[in-house]
Amino acid sequence: MADDVLKGLFLAHRRELQAYLTRKLRDADTAADLTQETFLRYAELASPAGGAISNERSYLYRTAHNLAIDHVRQSQRRKTDATRDDDMADIADDRPTLEDEADARLRLERLHLLIGELPELTRKIFILNRIDGLTYSQVAAHLGISDSSVQKHLSKALLHITTRLRKSAAK
Repeated sequence: MADDVLKGLFLAHRRELQAYLTRKLRDADTAADLTQETFLRYAELASPAGGAISNERSYLYRTAHNLAIDHVRQSQRRKTDATRDDDMADIADDRPTLEDEADARLRLERLHLLIGELPELTRKIFILNRIDGLTYSQVAAHLGISDSSVQKHLSKALLHITTRLRKSAAK
């Protein structure tokens, strides 16, 4: 391929191609490198041994686009490869210990027992509101009672449970 043809093509398309890559990559230096790589690939393909290119501008943009995608993929791969095992060891383990899990299970069992001690209607109201997440109005409609009745029963349930929990914690 004649150097003058490549030079003319470079002068005609370099700026717009580099601007395109800069917009895609948000990095002017990388865009400049990939622009040069695009023209190098064009020169290799357009050489007498490489064959002819029918639409030069289209080839340049497709090559630049593919190079940008490859660059992004490689960058992402490098980010994940860069995490060393030593760095991983420094990450705090948020999982509860076996003791914490056992303690939570005991507290949950204690709460179930305390809920079981409540009168039937009060227990239903507590479960519907605090466990199932229904509002006072929804609980009242579900059970066919007034909102104030729901509030009264819920207050009794909470008082009973908190009092019993405090007593057991003090022991």
